[in-house]
Amino acid sequence: MAFTLPALPYAENALEPHISQRTMAFHYGKHHDTYVKTLNALIEGKPHADMELEEIIRKTATKPEERAIFNNAAQVWNHTFFWHSMSPGGGGEPRGDLAKRLREGFGSYAGFRRIFTDTAMKQFGSGWAWLVLNGGKLNVISTPDAWNPLTSGEAPLLACDVWEHAYYLDYQNQRKAFVEAFLDHLVNWEFVAEQLSEADELLSRQPRAAGGRR
Repeated sequence: MAFTLPALPYAENALEPHISQRTMAFHYGKHHDTYVKTLNALIEGKPHADMELEEIIRKTATKPEERAIFNNAAQVWNHTFFWHSMSPGGGGEPRGDLAKRLREGFGSYAGFRRIFTDTAMKQFGSGWAWLVLNGGKLNVISTPDAWNPLTSGEAPLLACDVWEHAYYLDYQNQRKAFVEAFLDHLVNWEFVAEQLSEADELLSRQPRAAGGRR
């Protein structure tokens, strides 16, 4: 079956004033939709058409001859994850176990906020900033273009799109202002906590290697 554009988890204007309805109409309604349509055209009649999106991403990531399929599949997945990483009235410091894990990983929430912002700013050109779980530890990484943590075996917990089309209509060249608004007003910490719980559970099921390490 062909892939379809996933529904937004909120209305197009729900993230205002931090992300405008105009930006969402272009970013979701045009960019994301184009990735879906292009992916369907690229995989029509190929074995990929019977695969789940994550399987397509993993199988094409290391094949230069399938880079167009990878780019569009990954961007469909990345954008869906990004929309769910945000919620109206979100942002600020989380609570509970997630807050504890952030303190353990980064010293404090402020430490996480600083590292996440710095990582997003240092991503040259188009790309993404991520909070991930790697070997049981929280980490912040960036990826260029369509790349995401699925290709490196890390568990994605939070995504921030730093392609210019994500923020240029609202923030022009002020990427830092966009990232700070994302962290302070938009992050869906409930979603992040759910991703962390699922990643912890998967990690706990992995067999332990000699010496007690996974």
